[in-house]
Amino acid sequence: MWQQLMVTVDEDLAEEVSDALMDAGALSVSFLDAGDQALFEPPLGTTPVWAQTRVVGLFEEGGDLAATRSALGRRFGEVRLRDWSEEALADQAWERAWLEHFRPLRFGSRLWVCPTGFTVEETDAVVMLLDPGLAFGTGTHPTTALCLEWLDAADLHGATVVDYGCGSGILGIAAALLGASSVHAVDIDPQALAATVDNARKNAVEDKIETSLPDRLSSFESDIVLANILANPLMELAAELRSRVRPGGRIVLSGILAEQADAVASAYVRKGFEMEPAVLSEGWARLAGVRRT
Repeated sequence: MWQQLMVTVDEDLAEEVSDALMDAGALSVSFLDAGDQALFEPPLGTTPVWAQTRVVGLFEEGGDLAATRSALGRRFGEVRLRDWSEEALADQAWERAWLEHFRPLRFGSRLWVCPTGFTVEETDAVVMLLDPGLAFGTGTHPTTALCLEWLDAADLHGATVVDYGCGSGILGIAAALLGASSVHAVDIDPQALAATVDNARKNAVEDKIETSLPDRLSSFESDIVLANILANPLMELAAELRSRVRPGGRIVLSGILAEQADAVASAYVRKGFEMEPAVLSEGWARLAGVRRT
């Protein structure tokens, strides 16, 4: 058995309460939205919190949650800590429990993302083995799905690819499985790079994939740049990403809300790209284009 201790706080207190719970012996702490507030675009490298944030600490069975609650009340003031609750949780294999709701998914005509323990029967299927892990990205979000569909339809044989903001490595690994000769997976988070290496190994494409922090990426031009990030960072990175695409090479951008697509496309047109019309899914957009100058 496990125990959860939950409390609602204002956003400026969330990180401090999280640290206090960890100091009190929490095995992990997570943040939830306590006020139905959408967070579409937190700054890169930050942990998103909401104006009203639910802070959830996970403790081993037998911990003195009452003492922890009293200590936090004395430290932060009871009036700032609202809607306390406790919950007992039964033992289970958490990752496998999550996977009960995750099944093989097809993107385009032949590309599949498949969790461990499942199989795909289609004879022409290109199958990526991927379980939920430390970094975001299993193909279920529309922005990822849009990029995977583009990759499935593209001729990637022998291509050099940059996956900028790689997360779990799903796009770069898909490119490698679909015929790319080399993939440079880039992310600001070392944990994401570790997840990418692990997933590349599971899919037997580790010899095609090189990981790097952005400031350690060598200077070169690729055939394709993939960047599933967010609209504002994509606009800020337009010059950098252009420098990674050879003349005549292609760029694929996502993580963009539908209403942001024109602004992002314009930023890349100014950098010499000929951009195609946006492709939309569930309020999100994918942009693709060719570098002409």
